[in-house]
Amino acid sequence: MRLATSMSRLGVESAFDVLLRARALEAQGRNVIHLELGEPDFPTPAHIIEAAKRALDEGWTHYGPTPGLPELREAIAATVSRTRGISVGPRNISVVPGGKPIMFFTLMALLEPGDEVIYPNPGFPIYESMIRYLGAKPVPLPLEEKRGFSFDLDLFRDCLTPKTKIVILNSPQNPTGGMIPPEDVARIAEMLRDRDLMVLSDEIYSQTVYTAEPPVSISRFPGMLEKTIILDGFSKTYAMTGWRIGYGVMPTWLVDAVTKLMVNSNSCTASFTQRAGIAALTGPQDSVAAMVAEFRRRRDAICKELNEIPGFRCAVPLGAFYAFANVTGTGMASKELADLLLQETGVAGVDGGCFGEYGNGYIRFSYATALPNILEAMARIKRASVGWEKLAPVK
Repeated sequence: MRLATSMSRLGVESAFDVLLRARALEAQGRNVIHLELGEPDFPTPAHIIEAAKRALDEGWTHYGPTPGLPELREAIAATVSRTRGISVGPRNISVVPGGKPIMFFTLMALLEPGDEVIYPNPGFPIYESMIRYLGAKPVPLPLEEKRGFSFDLDLFRDCLTPKTKIVILNSPQNPTGGMIPPEDVARIAEMLRDRDLMVLSDEIYSQTVYTAEPPVSISRFPGMLEKTIILDGFSKTYAMTGWRIGYGVMPTWLVDAVTKLMVNSNSCTASFTQRAGIAALTGPQDSVAAMVAEFRRRRDAICKELNEIPGFRCAVPLGAFYAFANVTGTGMASKELADLLLQETGVAGVDGGCFGEYGNGYIRFSYATALPNILEAMARIKRASVGWEKLAPVK
């Protein structure tokens, strides 16, 4: 037997590849500082854990409704309506095991071979992976450092064609931490409102922001709610990466399609984790605020340190928990440098090229780890920079 040809079109999430290599070094006795994974190092808040324990004791260990428990769908609808300034109900919600299934299921439900999908580049690798897997055409939209890692709206307009069926937006963004300015979101909505397409708005980092105003969801603009799929979940906001629970907000006809795909793949999301999800949304939010405040402290520290390394330049991100450092001044390719840092210094970052061609020349460092680890990692890189300092431009 041979694998299906379509399997050759599937990519991977490169941070996990770096993790495997880092673990191999650790198995050899090396000390590695992990700045590769986008996983909060905070514990899941206690009231959420208690809700899960209580759910297990109460017998929430059996099949549940495929789209999600009614109580959770109601809590999600209320939360999303309040935070995005829109009006959605439980019938607009699909609960799935993690955020990625919303990408997988909605693209599978909407795309035909040859359809075009505009997506951010550098961007989350699974976007392009799924587009290619389904036989559609990926249309990368370059994110520019000089624009705060947003994109040129004129270029965006030029990318739109009659074959464009999905536009993927991600704000705050992985890997850059950039955000799309509210006025740009409004203009994007104007360009898309009368087109026969859907928008997949990846808002998984919507609560991890460092600006006075929250990011603006395209769903709130006239005519866009019925054209938008909001992807969100619990992993980043509530430090629940291992719980595998996410959700999509979308028109009811698309919820029905996603439900079919869920029936054919997962049957349902674990019931006791959904009970924990209700506690997360309806319980105290002080842990979220505390986590974001600590991320801000780490962000300020890592960006300061990165900007002091010869050949490095790092814009201060507005959201998420990634520092996307420009390393072109070192005179080395970003992949070569990322490999060197792992092998020689024990600092695990991710080559920006893993997030698409426009990420070449950058390295992503996750600051979702303790501040002492971050400072030690930066000290190690500074010591290693002696070899490339002569190649760096004068500051």
